[in-house]
Amino acid sequence: MSHVKSGGATRQHTTRRGKRLGVKKYGGQTVKTGQIIMRQNGTKVKAALGVGVGRDYTLFALKDGVVTFFKRLGKSFVRIS
Repeated sequence: MSHVKSGGATRQHTTRRGKRLGVKKYGGQTVKTGQIIMRQNGTKVKAALGVGVGRDYTLFALKDGVVTFFKRLGKSFVRIS
């Protein structure tokens, strides 16, 4: 008798699509109110003036303007100017 079980059948697992995270509007691009700027896990980039944070840490525009990414004290921020 075998003392080692056979490996699992991995071909039965379904493939799942990615979470589609990342920057949606880059620095210098214009945005309208409510447009998504960035989707992220946790606050890797923090919100500054004119940017709101959703409950899943999505950054979105609170006003019309131009997206600007900047760093201050080693932390990344995004604002609408």
